[in-house]
Order: sequence, then C-alpha cells, then structure tokens
Amino acid sequence: MNAQHAAGDVTGQRLAVLALAALGVVYGDIGTSPLYAMKEVFAGNHPIPVGEANVFGSLSLFFWALVIVVSVKYVMFITRADNRGEGGIMALIALALHSTQGKPHQAKAIMLFGVLGAAMFYGDGMVTPAISVLSAVEGLEVGAPGLHPFVIPITLVVLFGLFFVQRSGTAVVGAFFGPVMLIWFSVLALLGLAEIVAHPAILAALNPLYGIEFLLGNKAMALMAMGNVVLAVTGAEALYADMGHFGRKPISRVWFAFVLPALVLNYFGQGALILAEPAAAENPFYHLAPDWALYPLIGLATLSTVIASQAVISGAFSVTRQAMQLGFVPRMEVQHTSEKEQGQIYLPAVNWGLMVAVMILVLGFKSSNNLAAAYGIAVTGDMVITSVLATVVVAKVWGWGWLRAAALFACFLAVELVFLTANILKIPDGGWFPLVAGMGIFVLMTTWKRGRQLLADRLQGERLELQAFLDSLSASMPTRVDGTAVFLNADPKGVPHALLHNLMHNKVLHERVVLVSVQFFDVPYVPDIDRVEVRKLKENFWSVIVQYGFKDEPDIPAALALCGEAGLSFDSLATSYFIGRETLIPRLGTDMALWREKLFVAMFRNAGSATAFFQIPSNRVVELGTQVVL
Repeated sequence: MNAQHAAGDVTGQRLAVLALAALGVVYGDIGTSPLYAMKEVFAGNHPIPVGEANVFGSLSLFFWALVIVVSVKYVMFITRADNRGEGGIMALIALALHSTQGKPHQAKAIMLFGVLGAAMFYGDGMVTPAISVLSAVEGLEVGAPGLHPFVIPITLVVLFGLFFVQRSGTAVVGAFFGPVMLIWFSVLALLGLAEIVAHPAILAALNPLYGIEFLLGNKAMALMAMGNVVLAVTGAEALYADMGHFGRKPISRVWFAFVLPALVLNYFGQGALILAEPAAAENPFYHLAPDWALYPLIGLATLSTVIASQAVISGAFSVTRQAMQLGFVPRMEVQHTSEKEQGQIYLPAVNWGLMVAVMILVLGFKSSNNLAAAYGIAVTGDMVITSVLATVVVAKVWGWGWLRAAALFACFLAVELVFLTANILKIPDGGWFPLVAGMGIFVLMTTWKRGRQLLADRLQGERLELQAFLDSLSASMPTRVDGTAVFLNADPKGVPHALLHNLMHNKVLHERVVLVSVQFFDVPYVPDIDRVEVRKLKENFWSVIVQYGFKDEPDIPAALALCGEAGLSFDSLATSYFIGRETLIPRLGTDMALWREKLFVAMFRNAGSATAFFQIPSNRVVELGTQVVL
C-alpha cells in the first residue's frame, strides 16, 4: 500500500479491505487504552474516590475527549491536511513550510517546532509498548494474585520477541492484524454492552453537563482526572501518520462505524461495573469478563497490545527514514522486508535502541499505573504541536485566514492545553522520562542539521567553480583513461572534492565524468519521469541531478539507468563511483558550542556510508578522504 490509495476514491470491496487493514495498523494504540485508562482514574497513583458523580463525570469527559480530539480534530480536519496523500508530522512540516517562501525566520521556527513534535513522537513510542504489554499481562494478577512476580519477566519476554521478529518484516504477520483487531474491538463492545444492559442508567453520562459539573465542582481533583482522561485518546496521531498507507476514507469510515462505538461501549461498561462493584476499580477491564473468559481475554489483550506496539515501532522506522532524507538524522542502515511494499522497512539501530529504552521503562516503572504518568505528557505535547502547525496550514495553505483558522484550532488547543497542564503535574511521577528522551532526541536532530550546515559552509569556502574548472581543462588536459567515473556532488555548480583529490594524486581523468547531485524535496514521492535532470557539459562531462521525495527509496544506479533517454547510458562494469569521506576536527570559536561540535563529529563518524544509503555496488566504489576543520 502507498500514498496512491489516498488519491483514489475507493469503494466497495477495496474499501472494506483497506478498512480492515487500517483497523489493524491505525487503531491498535487507541484500541488498547481501555486496558488502563479507566483503572488509572480510580485506582492509579492519584485516584479519585468512587462515587456516582465522579464516575458519570469521568465517563462524560472520556466520551467528549474522543469526540472533540479524535472525531472532530483528527478525522474531520487534520486528515484533510495531506501532502499528496501522505500524513504525519513530517508531511505537516512540509505543508507548513509552503507558506513561508521568502521568510527564512518563519521557516526555521516551523522546522524546529515540527522537529520537537517528531522528538516527542519518539518519547511516546518508547512508552506505548511498555504500558500496553505490561497492562495486558497484569491481567494474570486478577485471576491469580500469586502470579505477580511473573508479570515483569513475561512482559520482557513478549517485548523481546516483538523486537526480535522486526527484521523478518511485518508482511506475513500484518495479514493477521486486521482480523485480530476486529475480534478485539468486537470483544470490547460485547463486554461493555453486557454491563450497560444490566445498568442502563450509565448512558446518562453521554450528557456533557456531567463532565462540566465534575470539572467545576472538583477543580484540584478534576485536573488530576484530566491527566488520565488523555489516556483514552492516545494513538490519535496514528490516524494522520498512517493516512498515506490507507487513505482518509477507510480510516474515517472504520472509526465512526466500529472503533468509536466499541470504545464508548467498553468505557461505559467499565463505569457501570465500578458503580455496581467499587472493588472492581482495581482493574475494571478484566473484571468485566466472566471467570471462564479471563485467561483467553488476557491472551487476546496481549496479542492486541503487541499489534499496537508494532504500529508504533513501524512508525518510528518510517519517521526516522523521512527525517534522514530531510537531513535531521545521520544515514543509517535501512533494510527492506518486502519486495512489493517499499514502505515496509527495518532499521536495526532504531529497533534495538527502542527495545532497550522500552525494557528500561518496564524494569524502572514496574507497573502500568506508574507508566501512565510517563505516557500522557508525550501524547499531549505532540497533539499541541500538531494543532499549532495545522493552524498555519489551514490559515495560509487552505486560505482560511488567521482569524478563522485560529478560531477553529483554539477550541482544540483549549482542551489539549488542559490535558498538557494536567500532565505537567505528573512530571515528578514519571512524566520526566518522555520529556528527557524527547529533548535528547531533539538536541541530536538539531545538532546534526546545524552541523551539516556548518560542514557545507566550510566546504563552500574551498569551492571551485565547475565552469572555471572545465575552462582550465581545455587549456591543459590531463591524461584520460577508459571508463566512466561517477562523482557524488552536493553542489551542482561546484567541483566535487573527490574529483580534485583524484586528479591531484592520480593525475588522470576518466574518458567520461558524470557529476551526480542528489536533492530531497518536501513531498512524499517524485515520479520517475521527474527523477533525473541531465545536462551535457564540455570535455565529456555530464551533470545529473537526481530528485527524491522524503518517502522515496534512494537508488543511484536505478536513477542513472533513467538517463539513457538523454543520451547518457552506463555499462556497470566500466563505471566507477568516487565518494569523498571527510574527517572532521572540532574547534573553538565557531557558530556551534564545542560540546555540540564534538557530538556532531561523533555522529558523523558513526553515520552509515553513502554507498549503502544510495545502494551503490560496493565493489565499484573508490573513497577519497580529506580533513575538515569545523
């Protein structure tokens, strides 16, 4: 599946297939929130007393949070802000940047704000697998309290298995995601419905007045409750982030027709149970199940949380690759796990780093109650950033104007800022973790971007104009040897440093020299017809500009094969690729602090090779090194 789905108006059987697939990938996170959201309100680290007003008020807040934040903001508005069918924070940044032409300061502010949102996404991605799987396995304590010592070991084993199978890809396992989540949401609805039938008065909580009265009548307690209500909308970002895979229509249809009703039924069923049996508040989700169904439900819940975690992990892979191609993270190994779907990728460094962080969270926090404090702040921070960027897009790109756009998103921001304020209170209880993780990633991403700019400026100072170089060759031509030399060249109008070093040391030029510049654009995909721009220069030099979108798969040999129509064909056995490799030396007195320079140098040293990133045959590559003082 790819962004083309978003462009077509799918109907009938195709719509049903995409809706089922979206159910498995998009709604896993928000679909597993019933495991812990209501429990956290009445039995978490800061519980509120069980009582009719509190239960009705909390349920009303849960319902209207799902309506306002998910249904209205994300489904009705944010999913319309697509970048050629693609969604997610990187697509939103690209759209917002379109409104800043000729305004570099505004562009920089939007870019930094968006990168902060991406960094918070990683913080969220660390907590989601930990809290989801741990809350599912904690169901064992409901049936047999003596199993408590085994909860964490079992959780760690499940998580290790999840991360271990990532290298095999999700194509085979993914076929089961939709059907499993179909069963999961059906079970959610049935469990809740049974309790609602027994206590139908609970449906009165649909009235927003109960939520408003609860907030106004219990201000201190209400703020704590709002910090937990946000747990019901975790995973809303996935509706937008995965839009390119399924399209807006399947995602919105399955939300309104199936997911939202199932979630509301389950939450209201839990509320009815808590009112009838206050002791059930310790784990209302599992207490909804009859005794005979407890262990099958634990198994289904564990499988569902693994699926929810899979979506977050796949999202981390996708966001990292997009950030890599937009210049915010170093090159790293990208493995393709499907011959048919280019979006199915595996990044070993991200996978194992995420696994270590998740396991540290499980071992450090020890329970889903403790992790709930760490969860909300990353989610709400991401939501606030999305709303701010979307305001820019709606005002400038959609042409609504600032007044109308601000009036619309002020409604969403009012709710989200209350969520954020409530979660700030939980920073001492664990909210610090995603903040620290997110800020750490933000520093790494901005350091890499700024460092690359600093390096480019240094190399620009040593730049030799290509036209002047070609003129000098006409006056004094060195020895030419058979074959084609391809030089990667960041500046199409300059001479690659690798070419100068080759000429200086080997005193020869190849019979044909091709200078290849790669450019990434803030669109998801560039069609093959626009992939290359070819210009013939004098002295049998050629300039080729290769263009990619931030979701395209860089492949230089494949791109060069498209040059044949312009009269530039390649014999792979007679073609050598020359790549420059810089050794960086930090120094005081530059535009970047020395500690950030040293951090950039360390990242640069450990970055993946251009050979692997651009899929160049390693046996045809010559690397030429140079030292650069930053």
